[in-house]
Amino acid sequence: MASELPAVLDTAVLAALVLASVLTLLASYRVIVGPTTPDRVVSLDTIGTNVVAIAILYAIQTGEGLFVTVSLVLAIIGFVSTIAVARFVTEGDIIE
Repeated sequence: MASELPAVLDTAVLAALVLASVLTLLASYRVIVGPTTPDRVVSLDTIGTNVVAIAILYAIQTGEGLFVTVSLVLAIIGFVSTIAVARFVTEGDIIE
């Protein structure tokens, strides 16, 4: 399917893939060095969002629909894990 995309769209998708990858690496730096726990939680959420974006962009570039399903599952897992960690940080436990 990559050959079916116009050259401009193919270039834009490739540039977005590179940008999302670089931003994921920068967010991982914040996870490692982050001075506080909320910084690390926000960085992990950013990484999850970027991984979903990378999966969608890869699905667009290759035409594989499976990566859309994978990205939906990753988005759900990322949302639930962010809520769980935020609740743990604010209240000290996840389940009362």
